[in-house]
Amino acid sequence: MTEDSKTTLAHAYRIEHDSLGELPVPADAYWGINTQRAIGNFPVSGITDSQHPSLIRAYATVKRACAEANDELGLLDHDRARFIKAACLEVESGKLADQFPVDVLQGGAGTSTNMNVNEVIANRALELAGRPRGDYAFIHPNDHVNHSQSTNDTYPAACKLAIIDALGPLTEQCRKLARAFHDLADKHIHDVTIGRTQLQDAVPMTFGQEFHTFATFLKMDVAALEALVPQLAVLNLGATAIGTGICADLRFREAAIDHLARITGLPVTAAPDPLAAVTDMSAYIAASAALKNLAIHLKKAADDLRLLNSGPRSGFGDLRVPPRQAGSSIMPAKVNPVIPECVDQCCFVIFGMDVTVNWAAAEGQLQLNAFDPVMTHEILTGMELMDNAMRIFRENCVEGIEVNLETGRRYAEGSPSISAALNDAIGYERASAIAKEAVATGRTVREVAGERTDLPADQLDTLLDPITLSRRLGQTCRERRDSGL
Repeated sequence: MTEDSKTTLAHAYRIEHDSLGELPVPADAYWGINTQRAIGNFPVSGITDSQHPSLIRAYATVKRACAEANDELGLLDHDRARFIKAACLEVESGKLADQFPVDVLQGGAGTSTNMNVNEVIANRALELAGRPRGDYAFIHPNDHVNHSQSTNDTYPAACKLAIIDALGPLTEQCRKLARAFHDLADKHIHDVTIGRTQLQDAVPMTFGQEFHTFATFLKMDVAALEALVPQLAVLNLGATAIGTGICADLRFREAAIDHLARITGLPVTAAPDPLAAVTDMSAYIAASAALKNLAIHLKKAADDLRLLNSGPRSGFGDLRVPPRQAGSSIMPAKVNPVIPECVDQCCFVIFGMDVTVNWAAAEGQLQLNAFDPVMTHEILTGMELMDNAMRIFRENCVEGIEVNLETGRRYAEGSPSISAALNDAIGYERASAIAKEAVATGRTVREVAGERTDLPADQLDTLLDPITLSRRLGQTCRERRDSGL
């Protein structure tokens, strides 16, 4: 190598070392040797930690809380702590977001991400102190930024805080979609249609009740998502490597938890059994399960709307979802229910997410589960997907649904199952015969019953009135005011 080449290399890179040896690191990078090794070790998904900004922000918050605790306890001198906290605040605000290049599917239980965060914070703190990047004698990624900590307590803490952060917008989209279904229900509380079981005619209901069902599902999902927060906020700071607290001052655990609770405003508490908490994946499992249940409810709504929209001549034709694009490259004027189909596919992805999370959660061995990275990546990705799916479902489909009122009433009045309303008056056997004749002759149950019973016309009208039958329990779908939505 020529002298010029050496000079160019020296300007382009700085040399760092670890227990494995030396490695050049780009001179303008805030990360260090641990991150550089990880870049080369895990080029698998092409998705980096920086694509989960909530995780990076949360990790910086955890590091700031730890720095404050170390400062308060005298475990870190005040000047170093001050520069570290300032660097953390910058990362929390979104600065240096391009400095987290490690693949999300890294090995090592998140060690590469922890060290990436430690190195970026250390090098930015050095700059704030007027020192060059890599001057680790003054501020070291391990000795100072990571003081009293381990990957095994800080990485899960950051992951869970990131999931909590993503719950806010996800829950709001869930509320908005529930409101849209409530609005649709309120609009059609008096419009009768036929209920169906096993794709066969059942008994009358209102379109309002049908739409309100979807809103109720989503209301349950909002409650389930909100219930995750206290579970996700049980953290294990100060437990360090396996939960024994090695290398951490005995006072650190309480101090770090208190500072983190104050900074975040969340109900952060310390895990009651620190060794168990290192391998307990219950919070991830619960988050995944809540997302899966939301996906099941969304799929139910999308599937039902797709089926009720079927036609226009040979399907159910109960309603029309908004036309969004031409439905065929060969059949003119065909329009497909593309938004429900898009939502369905998003739900399929969530089902796969849940399988991945459960497998990863079940693979914890002895004193550590090494698979937090994939669980967190899958859950955060799934939350963003559900957020987007609910938004487009609401904006591009639900808010524009049109109900075919005449079709619904015709189905309700023509269903042979409406004969069930005659059971008390004439008995099941006679009601069944009337239903059978109505099907065979193509007439309504009301018409046949008028001929084959001696019940007065006004009594038959009352017994077989579809809107009355739909409200045996008094449902009117006007629950929005008390629904919390």
